[in-house]
Amino acid sequence: MTDPSRRLPIPRARTLLTLACAAALLAGCGRGDSSWNPLRWGSGQRSAPSTLDPAGGYVRDEARPPVAQVLSARWEPLVEGRLLVVEGIAPTKGWWNAELVSNTQQPTGKMLPDPDGVLRLRLLAVPPRPGSPDAIRAAQPVADTITAALTLSTAELRRIDAVEITGAANAIALRR
Repeated sequence: MTDPSRRLPIPRARTLLTLACAAALLAGCGRGDSSWNPLRWGSGQRSAPSTLDPAGGYVRDEARPPVAQVLSARWEPLVEGRLLVVEGIAPTKGWWNAELVSNTQQPTGKMLPDPDGVLRLRLLAVPPRPGSPDAIRAAQPVADTITAALTLSTAELRRIDAVEITGAANAIALRR
């Protein structure tokens, strides 16, 4: 029969050996630039931003021209907000990539109205390539309408009293 007091040192030795290995491993991470360095874990140091560009980006000139005429605008209900649906017509066939773009620079992911409570938008689209068959064929109002939509959350709608959508030839105002 073995003496139980003889077995106790072996588990203690294993524990000490495990702690010694862990300490040696962490000592290898002792350089100041390692994220494994335990001396940096609570310091709250963060890496510097990779760019000096503003969060929303710089104001850029939009290459897309406005759609010739805005035909209609309407609200569609959503679970959390509303969908603004705008239809327009271009002078020729083949216009694509339509989008509602704010007249003023907006924060990323938000739509804020001007100080008077009006959200001013432009209906823009990409025209067909010059010389293409679509560029010389006139658009037909029934078949060639351009539709763009913009989702507005309930929080964004609280600040908006009206929306004004502008095309090249006209504008439509829509009350909230």
